[in-house]
Amino acid sequence: MRIFNRISTAFIICFLFAAALLNSTAAAKVSSNWPQWRGPEGQGVSADTGLPVEWSNTKNVKWKTALAGRGHSSPIVWGKKIFLTTALDGEVIPGRTAGVTHKLSDGTDFVHPDAVGANLKHTFKVICLDRDTGKILWERLAYGGPVYDSRHKKASFASSTPATDGKYVFAFFGSEGLYAYDFKGSLLWKQQFSKLGTASVGYGVSPILFENLVILQCDDSGLNSFIVAFDKKTGKEAWRVPRKVDVTWSTPVLVHTATRTELVASAAEAIISYDPLTGKELWRHKGLESNAVPSPVVSRDLVVVTSGYPTKIALALRAGGSGDVTGTSQLVWSYNKGTAYVPSPILYGDYVYLMTDRGLLTCLDAKTGKLEYEGARVPKATTFTASPVAYEGKILLTSEEGDTYVLKAGPKHEVIRTNSLGEPVYASPAIADGKIFIRGEQNIYCIGN
Repeated sequence: MRIFNRISTAFIICFLFAAALLNSTAAAKVSSNWPQWRGPEGQGVSADTGLPVEWSNTKNVKWKTALAGRGHSSPIVWGKKIFLTTALDGEVIPGRTAGVTHKLSDGTDFVHPDAVGANLKHTFKVICLDRDTGKILWERLAYGGPVYDSRHKKASFASSTPATDGKYVFAFFGSEGLYAYDFKGSLLWKQQFSKLGTASVGYGVSPILFENLVILQCDDSGLNSFIVAFDKKTGKEAWRVPRKVDVTWSTPVLVHTATRTELVASAAEAIISYDPLTGKELWRHKGLESNAVPSPVVSRDLVVVTSGYPTKIALALRAGGSGDVTGTSQLVWSYNKGTAYVPSPILYGDYVYLMTDRGLLTCLDAKTGKLEYEGARVPKATTFTASPVAYEGKILLTSEEGDTYVLKAGPKHEVIRTNSLGEPVYASPAIADGKIFIRGEQNIYCIGN
């Protein structure tokens, strides 16, 4: 009997060990996804492990694929598929000017001196690639023809990053529409937006998903702004709420409190929290009084909203309030230096990292706003359009020259190394399945060990 017990015990231990090994192996094979602008929860942070720290345009490049057209939208990844958008210039339209003039909120006429593109026909496409090989599986023409507004000469008409829930893909091109596809590339529905003014520099807000809804912040330089939600399956409008704000380029974020989920949207005039299911306003705070371009970052119920032009400001607000929370304890801290005009900040672990467009870095304690360091630099004077991403205790900053600076996360500034693709980069990287996907000016790269 004792021998039997010992054998039984040994068998059970071996069985449990084998089961644990099988489960851990299965877990290791589970692929992560990067389903929207800035990935899971829209924060630029990946839980993946085993990612590379070193690469070049030849080293640790699993594949690269040439992409036609101009696109600053980030790739998104779900399972074995990558989705992105691109815009191609077409023929000249006689009689049209390159820049579109807009009537601003103060009644003045404005056209940006660097506005281009409104005098051309354009082709906007949605592209699907195989994640493992980079092969283009399909591409679809979403829109072809003239555009309502111009874009900045440095920007793209394909700047909004698509979003997916694993069944459908949603691509947004501003006034030229929102398009829903299945994973085989069949168009399910589309919604047109007649006139979304962008102060003649182009659109940048990306769609976000919540439950059965796809939500878009459609702010307009003529003060005809609104935020709208559509049913993901049918495209039927679920709710629409007007916003008395000027044009923004900041994608809103979802904030999860102990009792509810909020949708927080940034603007110069007001920072507003909505119920994402109904569009009902929950609370508002005095706005940034500056252009809202970077996306907010979140830690539990704390949301940090920033702007870098014409003034620099970062506000940390506690979600969960009601009514006008300006001047209340809902404002946890503020900081008036170090923010970017274009790139979003990143909140990773206990710290918020601010970055200027020239790569000057500031690290603040996320809970208190305590300054850990400021004025830190990357090794080379350069310019950034892409927003940072983070993984495994590291933060990646990718410059317009295609150099990615790998920083050690934490209250002490340390650059681990510099990796160069030798190709301009304006899109923010994506991380999925243990790999980094970087969209360059001409190619998309898959970086992996």
